[in-house]
Amino acid sequence: MLIEKLIRKLKNDPNYKWENAYSVRDLACITIVRFTQAFRGLFLKPFLKSSSGLVFLGSNTKVRHAYQLSVGKNFILEDNVSLNALSEQGIKIGDHVSIARDSIIFCTGIISHKGTGITIGHRTGINARAYLGGQGGITIGNDVIMGPNVQIFSENHNFNQPGIPVKEQGVTRQAVTIGDDCWIGAGATILAGVEIGVGCIIAAGSVVTKSVPANSVVAGVPARVIKSREG
Repeated sequence: MLIEKLIRKLKNDPNYKWENAYSVRDLACITIVRFTQAFRGLFLKPFLKSSSGLVFLGSNTKVRHAYQLSVGKNFILEDNVSLNALSEQGIKIGDHVSIARDSIIFCTGIISHKGTGITIGHRTGINARAYLGGQGGITIGNDVIMGPNVQIFSENHNFNQPGIPVKEQGVTRQAVTIGDDCWIGAGATILAGVEIGVGCIIAAGSVVTKSVPANSVVAGVPARVIKSREG
């Protein structure tokens, strides 16, 4: 199949296969959407800090401070994504990364306090309605997959002085790190300062408040390790 061969070349993956049979009409619709996204991406590429391949840009997607956004090959931003790269380190994205529709990716909340930035590794997929707040820094490894509605926070409000409004007590910023080959389930929340080791599985709906060792399966509110993938 011609499209399958084209995707193999774009992904540099000779083993890539279509797992289902598609009608001619299906393929035509898919092709039109991707070509339209690639055409939109051509207008974004000159404003990026760097780009090493095609950029696919969905409709109603907003990219602010693109001069601080570096992307690899075949970067996909689906419909209605809001991405703001304003930060000390910018946003750095590897090859073959996709960010699905309605996601919010930003690094600076309060303008007076510039955020740190976000790094996303190769072949990572971020599903719909993700919320990534990179004020304190977020690093996501290679081959990470996320379900819809995942939230990652790297900043917390201070609240230790009851006589002062919370919004006037400042914030604490702590980086979040997610290792390679992790699966973050739908609706999971990862809080500031958490490090998730390589190969971890975070169950849907979990609230991760503490760091997690490699190859752990984690679930609950607050989340805890329920088993190891290593047996």
